[in-house]
Amino acid sequence: MNPKTTTTHLQHLSKDKKLAGVLQTVVPYELQKRKNVCLRLCMSIMSQQLSTKVADVFQQRFLMLFGDQEPTPEQIAATSFETLRGIGLSGAKANYVLNVANYFIDHSISDNTLYAMTDTEVMHLLLPIKGVGKWTVEMLLMFTLGHEDVFPADDLGIQQAMAKVYGLDMTEKKVLREKMLKISVKWTPYRTYACFYLWRFKDGN
Repeated sequence: MNPKTTTTHLQHLSKDKKLAGVLQTVVPYELQKRKNVCLRLCMSIMSQQLSTKVADVFQQRFLMLFGDQEPTPEQIAATSFETLRGIGLSGAKANYVLNVANYFIDHSISDNTLYAMTDTEVMHLLLPIKGVGKWTVEMLLMFTLGHEDVFPADDLGIQQAMAKVYGLDMTEKKVLREKMLKISVKWTPYRTYACFYLWRFKDGN
């Protein structure tokens, strides 16, 4: 953890008095870039709509297919649909995982390629993959590529946390989203950190 960076984003976010109350209850966090982006994206797809505990089970089963080593895109692409179904993935998710691996190979996408891109560039590159949606790319930007200013306004956890902290009504989603975006402007350029702390706050740190 970089003390200087941590202090900077905490000082900035603390200017929002309501968020400052949240910051007092959570452990400081520092973003970092992670290697093997293709695998991280595949893991994210496996984890969709699952609890963390169940998602961990699927990810462990997946890694066991490769001797508990992190597979390359080529190794993932060479894995049969039947093998992926055999570890418990749905047919759709098995296809999506293969889609990701083949797309990375076909477009010669490396970690360094993605590290050098902006949020918008990453979105444009990865959204054409069948099975990869906006939320999935947002999570990749935040927790694999280490981008500091991402705000997933459609994430239910963020909506619930902000509704609680800021007294927002969740009934009208469009109105809620507009209010969330307006509040989040003051967090720039550290919106990713704000979201992390809100998730932690909602889950009891």
